[in-house]
Amino acid sequence: MCRHFQGRSRVGARLRGAALIMALALAGCAARSSLATGDAARAQVEATERAFAKTMAERDFAAFQTFLSVESIFFTGPKPLRGKTQVAEWWARYYKDAAAPFSWAPDHVEVLDSGQLALSTGPVRDANGQLIARFASIWRQEKPGVWRIVFDRGESAPPP
Repeated sequence: MCRHFQGRSRVGARLRGAALIMALALAGCAARSSLATGDAARAQVEATERAFAKTMAERDFAAFQTFLSVESIFFTGPKPLRGKTQVAEWWARYYKDAAAPFSWAPDHVEVLDSGQLALSTGPVRDANGQLIARFASIWRQEKPGVWRIVFDRGESAPPP
Protein backbone atom coordinates (compact mmCIF):
# COMPACT_ATOMS: atom_id res chain seq x y z
CA MET A 1 0.00 0.00 0.00
CA CYS A 2 2.79 2.44 0.82
CA ARG A 3 4.42 1.76 -2.54
CA HIS A 4 1.16 2.51 -4.29
CA PHE A 5 0.88 5.92 -2.63
CA GLN A 6 4.60 6.56 -3.07
CA GLY A 7 4.24 5.97 -6.83
CA ARG A 8 1.29 8.35 -6.97
CA SER A 9 3.33 10.94 -5.07
CA ARG A 10 6.13 10.76 -7.66
CA VAL A 11 3.68 11.00 -10.55
CA GLY A 12 1.96 13.94 -8.87
CA ALA A 13 5.30 15.69 -8.33
CA ARG A 14 6.23 15.16 -11.98
CA LEU A 15 2.89 16.52 -13.13
CA ARG A 16 3.22 19.55 -10.87
CA GLY A 17 6.74 20.11 -12.20
CA ALA A 18 5.58 19.83 -15.79
CA ALA A 19 2.70 22.22 -15.08
CA LEU A 20 5.11 24.73 -13.53
CA ILE A 21 7.44 24.57 -16.53
CA MET A 22 4.52 25.03 -18.89
CA ALA A 23 3.19 28.00 -16.90
CA LEU A 24 6.62 29.67 -16.95
CA ALA A 25 6.94 29.10 -20.70
CA LEU A 26 3.51 30.62 -21.31
CA ALA A 27 4.36 33.58 -19.08
CA GLY A 28 7.50 34.16 -21.14
CA CYS A 29 5.45 34.12 -24.33
CA ALA A 30 2.95 36.55 -22.85
CA ALA A 31 5.72 38.93 -21.77
CA ARG A 32 7.31 38.84 -25.22
CA SER A 33 3.99 39.41 -26.97
CA SER A 34 3.38 42.55 -24.89
CA LEU A 35 6.34 44.29 -26.55
CA ALA A 36 5.32 47.12 -28.85
CA THR A 37 5.56 46.30 -32.55
CA GLY A 38 4.86 48.00 -35.87
CA ASP A 39 3.85 51.66 -35.89
CA ALA A 40 3.55 51.77 -32.10
CA ALA A 41 7.14 50.58 -31.69
CA ARG A 42 8.41 53.02 -34.33
CA ALA A 43 6.67 55.87 -32.51
CA GLN A 44 8.18 54.75 -29.20
CA VAL A 45 11.70 54.59 -30.65
CA GLU A 46 11.38 57.98 -32.32
CA ALA A 47 10.13 59.51 -29.06
CA THR A 48 12.92 57.79 -27.14
CA GLU A 49 15.58 59.05 -29.58
CA ARG A 50 14.19 62.59 -29.30
CA ALA A 51 14.18 62.37 -25.49
CA PHE A 52 17.75 61.06 -25.62
CA ALA A 53 18.80 64.05 -27.76
CA LYS A 54 16.92 66.40 -25.43
CA THR A 55 19.32 65.41 -22.62
CA MET A 56 22.08 67.16 -24.60
CA ALA A 57 20.01 70.29 -25.24
CA GLU A 58 18.98 70.47 -21.59
CA ARG A 59 22.49 69.58 -20.35
CA ASP A 60 21.10 66.68 -18.31
CA PHE A 61 23.87 64.12 -18.09
CA ALA A 62 22.04 62.01 -15.47
CA ALA A 63 19.11 61.63 -17.87
CA PHE A 64 21.50 60.78 -20.75
CA GLN A 65 22.76 57.79 -18.78
CA THR A 66 19.26 56.35 -18.30
CA PHE A 67 19.02 55.68 -22.05
CA LEU A 68 22.16 53.51 -22.07
CA SER A 69 21.92 49.74 -21.90
CA VAL A 70 24.42 48.15 -19.54
CA GLU A 71 25.74 46.45 -22.71
CA SER A 72 26.03 49.64 -24.79
CA ILE A 73 28.77 49.85 -27.38
CA PHE A 74 29.54 53.28 -28.86
CA PHE A 75 31.92 53.70 -31.75
CA THR A 76 33.26 57.10 -30.71
CA GLY A 77 37.04 56.90 -30.89
CA PRO A 78 39.68 54.53 -32.18
CA LYS A 79 38.36 51.73 -29.96
CA PRO A 80 34.70 51.03 -29.22
CA LEU A 81 33.46 52.14 -25.82
CA ARG A 82 32.01 49.06 -24.12
CA GLY A 83 29.39 49.18 -21.40
CA LYS A 84 27.30 51.89 -19.83
CA THR A 85 30.08 53.08 -17.50
CA GLN A 86 32.69 53.51 -20.23
CA VAL A 87 30.23 55.23 -22.58
CA ALA A 88 29.08 57.59 -19.82
CA GLU A 89 32.64 58.45 -18.79
CA TRP A 90 33.49 59.37 -22.40
CA TRP A 91 30.31 61.36 -23.05
CA ALA A 92 30.54 63.36 -19.79
CA ARG A 93 32.86 65.80 -21.63
CA TYR A 94 29.98 66.86 -23.90
CA TYR A 95 27.83 67.84 -20.91
CA LYS A 96 30.37 70.04 -19.08
CA ASP A 97 29.82 73.37 -20.87
CA ALA A 98 26.70 75.51 -20.52
CA ALA A 99 25.93 75.27 -24.24
CA ALA A 100 25.46 72.02 -26.13
CA PRO A 101 28.29 71.41 -28.61
CA PHE A 102 25.98 69.56 -31.02
CA SER A 103 22.46 68.20 -31.46
CA TRP A 104 20.82 65.30 -33.25
CA ALA A 105 17.38 64.12 -34.29
CA PRO A 106 16.03 60.97 -35.92
CA ASP A 107 14.91 61.12 -39.53
CA HIS A 108 14.38 57.39 -40.02
CA VAL A 109 13.33 54.59 -37.65
CA GLU A 110 12.86 50.89 -38.42
CA VAL A 111 11.81 48.19 -35.94
CA LEU A 112 12.06 44.41 -36.24
CA ASP A 113 8.69 42.68 -36.53
CA SER A 114 9.41 41.08 -33.13
CA GLY A 115 9.61 44.52 -31.53
CA GLN A 116 12.90 43.68 -29.88
CA LEU A 117 15.39 45.82 -31.84
CA ALA A 118 15.19 49.09 -33.72
CA LEU A 119 17.45 51.28 -35.85
CA SER A 120 17.29 55.07 -35.74
CA THR A 121 19.34 57.32 -37.99
CA GLY A 122 19.58 61.04 -38.48
CA PRO A 123 21.64 64.21 -38.80
CA VAL A 124 24.05 65.58 -36.21
CA ARG A 125 24.42 69.38 -36.24
CA ASP A 126 26.99 71.64 -34.60
CA ALA A 127 26.00 74.49 -32.26
CA ASN A 128 25.39 76.71 -35.32
CA GLY A 129 23.03 74.21 -36.93
CA GLN A 130 25.48 73.05 -39.60
CA LEU A 131 25.36 69.39 -40.58
CA ILE A 132 28.54 67.72 -39.30
CA ALA A 133 27.65 64.03 -39.14
CA ARG A 134 24.99 61.34 -39.28
CA PHE A 135 24.29 58.88 -36.50
CA ALA A 136 22.99 55.32 -36.52
CA SER A 137 21.73 53.81 -33.27
CA ILE A 138 20.41 50.37 -32.43
CA TRP A 139 17.82 50.28 -29.66
CA ARG A 140 16.58 47.25 -27.71
CA GLN A 141 13.15 47.09 -26.09
CA GLU A 142 14.23 45.81 -22.68
CA LYS A 143 10.69 45.63 -21.33
CA PRO A 144 7.40 46.89 -22.72
CA GLY A 145 7.84 50.52 -23.72
CA VAL A 146 11.42 50.80 -22.42
CA TRP A 147 14.04 51.20 -25.15
CA ARG A 148 17.75 51.43 -24.39
CA ILE A 149 20.56 52.06 -26.80
CA VAL A 150 22.87 49.11 -27.41
CA PHE A 151 24.94 50.33 -30.40
CA ASP A 152 25.73 53.84 -31.58
CA ARG A 153 27.92 55.11 -34.39
CA GLY A 154 28.41 58.48 -35.99
CA GLU A 155 29.97 59.18 -39.38
CA SER A 156 31.23 62.56 -40.57
CA ALA A 157 28.92 64.14 -43.09
CA PRO A 158 30.35 64.54 -46.58
CA PRO A 159 31.01 68.12 -47.60
CA PRO A 160 28.10 69.83 -49.43
